[in-house]
Amino acid sequence: MRIFYYLKSYQKHKVGVAVATAIFVAGCASTPTTPAPTEQMAVSRAAVSNASSAGGNEFAPLQLKSAMEKMDGAERAMAEKNYVRARQLAEQAQVDAQLAEAMARSAKAQKAADALREDNRVLRKEIDRKAK
Repeated sequence: MRIFYYLKSYQKHKVGVAVATAIFVAGCASTPTTPAPTEQMAVSRAAVSNASSAGGNEFAPLQLKSAMEKMDGAERAMAEKNYVRARQLAEQAQVDAQLAEAMARSAKAQKAADALREDNRVLRKEIDRKAK
């Protein structure tokens, strides 16, 4: 009786392993390959270009440099067909570029506000001088 119990247990184990293997193989076969992130690459390139045009070189050089380096890395990953890495780097480049652009625009706005304050100060001084 014991022998039959061990045989049944062994057969169940064997069937279980076969079923698990079949499920694993089917899962691997149905996993689609990662598509090339061409859209993300284009969006990231545009973000880097916008940041540069907004004055990123002058007002946010570190952030813009980081974005450009990550974009270069994404280009290399695309060439190597490492699409997951390419997408990650392109997304990071986009975020860095957006930060550089925002910092540049903010610095320009601050500069304009400072100029307006100075103009107001000069005008007030002139008004005070003429009032006397």
